[in-house]
Amino acid sequence: MTANPNMKVIAVDPKVMPLGSKVWVEGYGEAIAGDTGGAIKGNRIDVLVGSDGSANSWGRKSVKVKVIE
Repeated sequence: MTANPNMKVIAVDPKVMPLGSKVWVEGYGEAIAGDTGGAIKGNRIDVLVGSDGSANSWGRKSVKVKVIE
């Protein structure tokens, strides 16, 4: 992350999506599946945002996710 501070990262269940996958997330843009997150199971993701305010603005929602690479 320090090498590319603009990189977006999501947490995924590696049984569903391999870590390192490049994805497009509706409303978030392109990101890397780079974390697992303790509560991420099945078809759920967690998006990394910069602040509590951004997290509250993003909220909890259903979004489309497409694997790019």
